Amino acid sequence: MSKVKDGNTVKVHYTGTLKDGSVFDSSVEREPLEFKIGEGQLIPGFEKAVIGMEEGDKTKVDIPVKEAYGEAREELVINVPKDQLPDEVEPEIGMQLQVNQPDGQPVPVRVAEISDDELTLDANHPLAGKDLSFEIELVEIKA
Repeated sequence: MSKVKDGNTVKVHYTGTLKDGSVFDSSVEREPLEFKIGEGQLIPGFEKAVIGMEEGDKTKVDIPVKEAYGEAREELVINVPKDQLPDEVEPEIGMQLQVNQPDGQPVPVRVAEISDDELTLDANHPLAGKDLSFEIELVEIKA
């Protein structure tokens, strides 16, 4: 049987958990995740875990912060006046918003804190700064 190598397109089922055991994402109730190894579509630690697997193999892998979404970066947390929000938006903690950079490029942010006149917006990935664990099942090697 062939093993996954760089350049293969694969399909996997996965369940991702945090240190406390809470599930943050899973493909088990959906179609398997399809991706090409080596294209950087997924976090490095996930791709490394799939390399060398054969169809039907299952593995559990712990991925440290540096091979996941990296450390949370303070410079990606900003405070903005509430009056910069459109009138129809009622901010809530955890809400996803979009902020445009000076060059017009949109950046997804999440509302981290709300005060009387200010919002704290965080552009870090929600899983930045966290060690992750995945249970992975290789469903198919396509090429």
